[in-house]
Amino acid sequence: MNVFHKEWLLFLDYLKIERNAAKNTIDIYYHDITHFIRFMENENISMLEEVDHLIIRNYLTTLYKQGLSKRSVARHISALRTFYKILMRENVVESNPFKQISLPKQDKPIPHFLYDEEMELILSTMDSDTSLGQRNIAIIELMYATGIRVSECVQLTLQDIDFDLQTILVLGKGNKERYVPFGEFAKDALSRYILNGRKDLVNKQNTSTNYIFVNAEGAPLTTRGVQYILNKIAKDIGLTVKLHPHKLRHTFATHLLNNGADLRVVQELLGHSTLSTTQIYTHVSKDRLSKVYQNAHPRAKN
Repeated sequence: MNVFHKEWLLFLDYLKIERNAAKNTIDIYYHDITHFIRFMENENISMLEEVDHLIIRNYLTTLYKQGLSKRSVARHISALRTFYKILMRENVVESNPFKQISLPKQDKPIPHFLYDEEMELILSTMDSDTSLGQRNIAIIELMYATGIRVSECVQLTLQDIDFDLQTILVLGKGNKERYVPFGEFAKDALSRYILNGRKDLVNKQNTSTNYIFVNAEGAPLTTRGVQYILNKIAKDIGLTVKLHPHKLRHTFATHLLNNGADLRVVQELLGHSTLSTTQIYTHVSKDRLSKVYQNAHPRAKN
């Protein structure tokens, strides 16, 4: 983005200072905006103010030809709309050509989750005698018990756990903090890991760390490391479905709602800023209710 370096720096200040955006969010904005800048260069468009509805229409066609989903296209439009909005505010451009562009209607897929039997299979077949096994059980128990994101999980420190109140202090998106409770199974798994397995792993390196979850060398575990662990667990036990961190989050929310939890409570636990984001899980619950009704009511079927 050499040509529009100054414009990007202006926008970057907005993201960092005003939005307090996380690094991942900034990276996504950079990716989407530079993608459009490259399109402009290919079309011999040298100024941001040259962009009009026809150019945007051609750009959208390019995105769809590249196989992007409606969700990804909507994200690109939203990023560029915000980009131009800030440049307008800073008097860099006079208008925002993306302001009137409608976002494509997105399909709302039902999130995939694990059934009770699948969770029991995973946890009952894991080895709790080794340091890494204790760590892995603690990760799955905690993520299933709290619904935290994998990025939130790897950031947890020893100071973030309150075993008396059985809560963890989670640093979520936009550096927003929330307290999330956990149950007895997660408490037992965490206690066993911290008192035994974690000590063995941390002793492998000279420097100490406050992060709860560490790798085989005693260094802080990464999000990619957690994904690798889950992949290996699924492979080892012959699980027929994919196991990834967000599926544990989906499972947490779905099981709570299926057992009568209030939607707004689940929203708070998940750290969702809006209720509409949480409502996607009600589709799963309604689907389950329908199946139960069809199987249980004597006059549901002929």
